[in-house]
Amino acid sequence: MLLVDKDERGVTTVTLNRPEIHNAMNSELIELLRKTFVDLNQDGSVRVVVLTGAGKSFSAGGDLNWMKASAGYSPEENEAEALNLAEMLHRLNVLSKPTLAVVQGAALAGGMGLISACDMAIGADHAIFGITEVRIGLIPATISPYLLQVMGARQARRYFQTAERFDAMTAKSLGFLNEVVSSEALGSKRDELVAHLLKGGPMALAKSKQLISDMAGGVSSEVRSDTAKRIADIRATQEGLEGLSSFLEKRKPSWLSGSSS
Repeated sequence: MLLVDKDERGVTTVTLNRPEIHNAMNSELIELLRKTFVDLNQDGSVRVVVLTGAGKSFSAGGDLNWMKASAGYSPEENEAEALNLAEMLHRLNVLSKPTLAVVQGAALAGGMGLISACDMAIGADHAIFGITEVRIGLIPATISPYLLQVMGARQARRYFQTAERFDAMTAKSLGFLNEVVSSEALGSKRDELVAHLLKGGPMALAKSKQLISDMAGGVSSEVRSDTAKRIADIRATQEGLEGLSSFLEKRKPSWLSGSSS
C-alpha cells in the first residue's frame, strides 16, 4: 500500500502502491502517509523526500468505495475521517525536508492535493490532471488551501467548478508542475533536482521552508478543521451520495438525467 525506501544519501522515496486502483487513498493509506511524514520529519538522516506513485497513475484521489462508506458514518465519525486527510496533507506541507513530487501519470482530486503540498513537482508530458470533485457531487475541501496557494483564486474559480481535465503543460502554467519532461527523462530530471537539494545545508533548507511559510501564511488548524467539516457535510448529502453511487455504478448522476453531455 505504501513503499518507503531511503538510500545511502538520505534521499527517501515514498511510493503510493495501489496501482490496481490508480493509487486511490483510503483511511489506511492516509494514516500510513501521515505517520510516514511525521517519522521522516523527525529522522535526522533524511535529506530529501520524493513522493511518487506505482503503476500508470500518480493518484486518482480518494478511494470512492471508502468515501461512500464514510458518508454513512455518524457526523462525528465522518468529520474525523476528513480531518485525518487534512492532517496528513498538513504534515506533508510542513515537513522540514525538501519534498519533490514525481508525477508519472494521472493526478486527480486528492492527488492534486498531494502535489500542491510538496515543495516542487515534475511531471511526465502525457500526465493528466483534474480537480474533479464536483462531477460526483463533492467539493475539494481539504485540499483547497494547498491548491489555492499554487493556482490562486481566479484559476480556482474555473477549475473547481468546471472539473475539466488538463494536460501537463497546463498544469505547469497553473503552477502545479515546475518542469514537464518525457517519461524517459523523468528519472534524470528527478536526479538533477535531488542533486541540487543535497548541496544545500540541511538546517538552511529547513529554515528556508519555514521562512516561506511564515511570510506567506500557513494553513492553520482552524482552516484544516473547517475544510474537514465541509467535505464531511457534503458527503452525507443526497447529492454527495448520488454522485458517488452513480460513479461506482457507471451511470449518469441524477443531475444529468436526460442530458446528452
